[in-house]
Amino acid sequence: MTTRRIGETIVTRVYEQMGPGFPAARMLPGWDPEILKEHGGWLSPNFYEAASGKFISSIHSWVIKTRHHTILVDTCCGNGKDRPGFERFHMLDTPYLERLRAAGVAPEQVDYVMCTHLHVDHVGWNTRLLDGRWVPTFPNAKYVFSRVEADYWDPAKNNELTPAQAAIFIDSVLPVIAAGQAQVVEMTDQLGDGQICDGLLIEPAPGHAPGHVVLRLLSGGDEGIFIGDVMHHPIQVYRPEWSSGFCADPKQAEASRRRVLEQCCETGALVFPAHFGAPHVGRVRRAGAGYRFEFDHGDGA
Repeated sequence: MTTRRIGETIVTRVYEQMGPGFPAARMLPGWDPEILKEHGGWLSPNFYEAASGKFISSIHSWVIKTRHHTILVDTCCGNGKDRPGFERFHMLDTPYLERLRAAGVAPEQVDYVMCTHLHVDHVGWNTRLLDGRWVPTFPNAKYVFSRVEADYWDPAKNNELTPAQAAIFIDSVLPVIAAGQAQVVEMTDQLGDGQICDGLLIEPAPGHAPGHVVLRLLSGGDEGIFIGDVMHHPIQVYRPEWSSGFCADPKQAEASRRRVLEQCCETGALVFPAHFGAPHVGRVRRAGAGYRFEFDHGDGA
C-alpha cells in the first residue's frame, strides 16, 4: 500500500486494477518507439511492457486524511457498470471497497469525493447498485466536480454525446446529483480560487476533459498535487507535447500539462497521478530546457 505524508496529512493509494492497458501508440498518438533508446531502461517493466507494446497503467484512488476530513480523489471504474467496447472497464467485480477499508476508511467515513473529471475510470465507484438502483456509494460525502464538466457530460444538456458516454453520467453522476450530494464548483481562470477544505485547493486544468481540474494539498509547509489525467504516463514529463488519444482538446491539454509541470518544479510538490505504475508518485525536476520525473519510493511503496 502506497502511503505518503504531506505535512500533517496522510495520503494513501487504494487501487482497483493495474497492468497492461492501451498500446502505447493508441494512448499517446505522438509515441515514437525511438524514445526507448533513451528511456527504455526505466520504462520497463513498471511503465511499459515491451512484449506487447502496451503501457502499464494503474487505476486507483487517493485517500487524503486531514485533521478534520477524509477525502477520496477519483473513484475508478466501479463494479457492475455496463461499458461495451472497453473490456478493462466492463462489468467488473473487484474488491475495491475492501481495499478502501484496509486503508482505514469505511464508505460512511468519506466526507468529500473529489472528481478531477467525469470520465469512465474516474467516477465508477461514485455509485453502487442497491436493490436495482444506482445509489451514492459514500452516503455522507459531498461529491465535488466542476460546473463545466458536469454540464458537458449531462445528456440533457449535450445532445452530441454517444449513448455510451451518456450512460456514464446516468449511472455514476446523476444519482449523486439526485441525492443532493453534488458540490458543483464554478471555476474561473484564477488559480487557487476554489478552496474545498483543510488546505485543499481546486484549480482548472482543462484539455483532457473540458472541465478537468487538479487538486492541490497544502499542509505543514509541504505540498502535494493530484493531477488526474493531466498526465497519463511519466513519459509525458519528458514529452509534454504528447497528449493522449482520449483528450478532448490536445493542444489545451498540452498547455495545462506544461503549466502544471512548471508549477510542480517551482513548488517541489509531490505529484499524485491517477495512472502511473509503481511507485506511483514522484516529483518533477528541471532537466535543461525540459523536465524529468524523480520517483519517490518512500517507505510504504
